[in-house]
Amino acid sequence: MNGDVEQDLAPAGRDRLGPLIITLFGLYARGEDNWLSVASVVQLMAELGVEGQAVRSSISRLKRRGVVVADRRDGAAGYALADSTVETLAEGDTRIFERRRATAEDGWVVVVFSVPESEREKRHALRTSLTQLGFGTAAPGVWVAPGNLAGETRRTLERRGLSEYVDLFTGRHFAFGDLRSKVRAWWDLDELADLYADFLRRHRPVADSAPTSPEQAFQTYVPMLTQWRRLPYSDPGLPLSLLPPGWNGVTAEALFEKLNTTLSAPAREHALAVIHGR
Repeated sequence: MNGDVEQDLAPAGRDRLGPLIITLFGLYARGEDNWLSVASVVQLMAELGVEGQAVRSSISRLKRRGVVVADRRDGAAGYALADSTVETLAEGDTRIFERRRATAEDGWVVVVFSVPESEREKRHALRTSLTQLGFGTAAPGVWVAPGNLAGETRRTLERRGLSEYVDLFTGRHFAFGDLRSKVRAWWDLDELADLYADFLRRHRPVADSAPTSPEQAFQTYVPMLTQWRRLPYSDPGLPLSLLPPGWNGVTAEALFEKLNTTLSAPAREHALAVIHGR
């Protein structure tokens, strides 16, 4: 999958509506033979406060970038996720919904790459891919992440046609210096803490006053999940032993799990009622 598509799958992408639409497709199209009608997407997005013309324009941009494909069924205009998008979302499900925070025993995965100047676009693609996987930069051309991401890293780089430029190593930090200080240099922990704080500020009130209807659950759940999708990639699940005391990512993870458990089923009930015209 090209870099433009990956940017659209991330909530920080250039099109602010694209991530919401991808969340809708990821949640509800995959269980409906990978298809949603334009009418149902417009109606669902209207319930999130987005006008129909803006939705249609955003879907058109996603189509041009290869994220979705036009697909008319039984006379109804609609869209399906591109095969590569389905694969990317499937990989993301594990990180988003089943993420295991690394421990010191997991060690590290180190990526070393060298790309000829004549293929500088591959260098950009590699850097983008590693950033999206949550890698930190230990030195120019040397990237590091918790060792439990080794398998996902290998699969992602192979799928994107970047493996020939890369060597992967796994192991432990042996010497020298304080590893906690190095982690702070390799990742922007202040930025991560700010992202978690914003998530908590926006969504903690919901945990104390659950939505009273499936429609309200939908209106709360989809934006919440769209914001959360970015965080497990920005923070690759660094070991708590290497993070500042009272790391707010732990509180945010607990809040997400609570909201996901509470809201996902009624939100799905409402979305499917709209999709099937009930």
